[in-house]
Amino acid sequence: MDDPKLLRLIDANVDRTQEGLRLLEDIARFMLDEAPLSEALKALRHHIGGAVANSYGGLLSSRRATEDVGASLNPPTEMERVGLQGLIAANAKRVEESLRVLEETAKLPDLNLSPEVFKETRFELYDIERKLVDQLVRAELRLKLHGLYVIVDPEVAGERDLVQVAGQAIAGGARIIQLRYKLHDKGEMLDTAMALRRLADETETLFIVNDHLDLAIASDAHGVHVGQTDLPVAIARKLLPLGKIVGCSAQTVGMALRAQSDGADYVGVGVFPSSTKVHAERFENRLDRLRQIKDAVGMPVCAISGINVGNIDQVVAAGADMIAVISAVIGQTDVRTAARALTDRIESQ
Repeated sequence: MDDPKLLRLIDANVDRTQEGLRLLEDIARFMLDEAPLSEALKALRHHIGGAVANSYGGLLSSRRATEDVGASLNPPTEMERVGLQGLIAANAKRVEESLRVLEETAKLPDLNLSPEVFKETRFELYDIERKLVDQLVRAELRLKLHGLYVIVDPEVAGERDLVQVAGQAIAGGARIIQLRYKLHDKGEMLDTAMALRRLADETETLFIVNDHLDLAIASDAHGVHVGQTDLPVAIARKLLPLGKIVGCSAQTVGMALRAQSDGADYVGVGVFPSSTKVHAERFENRLDRLRQIKDAVGMPVCAISGINVGNIDQVVAAGADMIAVISAVIGQTDVRTAARALTDRIESQ
């Protein structure tokens, strides 16, 4: 096929495809530090280049960039991008549309191009776009994974309203609230979970559900925390909607690294005996283990178990990004003051 206008159309869409892929690749590489996604996008870019390599001379000869009647036809939205997510969306759609043009054009006779190459690339990009947005939203949420992490447990709070208790903890400086319950029905707790999610929105804090993925999804929580005997991190990650956090308890460096590999956003490490743990006698001082885990992983680490105003300085000094407490705040008569005392110790380090 030597139709210069058809070659010009193909050339323009190849350029759009590779330019858009390069931008997405650089976002993954430089802004999200996502090596696998960056490598996948680079592979797609080279795949497209290879698919048209034999036609390169003809495509280049057909190029008439200065004569393009559509070059100056830019709608107002073309010059606007709403944040990084908007940038990803705009360029992913640009590439996907161009790939569809190439796929359909390649079906014409006498063109030495494979429509399957462009179709396969398009479907791969659909999946990569989803992963990019997921990583972006999670990266933004991970910026909030620091400071006082208060676990709201009805067994510790007693007859007090959990949402009010959580609000008092937030007023005292808590940045993350987790709903933890062992003996209550999920249906009974759903209204509480949804109210805590609304509270989190109002106060710009994070809301996490312990253990129960279904309740986390139903309440639109920011994420879920799982233990070693709960639903595996990889399964939780697969079932959660886009942009949700998964935290995982880890007692060893190996567990922490495995959680990170499976898609966890943070790990929780027990450091002292705690009255809220059934097997409290099995917990020893694990500050050294906390340091080891912090050095080994590239994600936030949350210290939990037996932490109070008397020992919190040791935990912060050991490298914890978050300090999770239950009794030290929720078990106190003045929740706000208790939370403020711990927050002040964290912020003074």
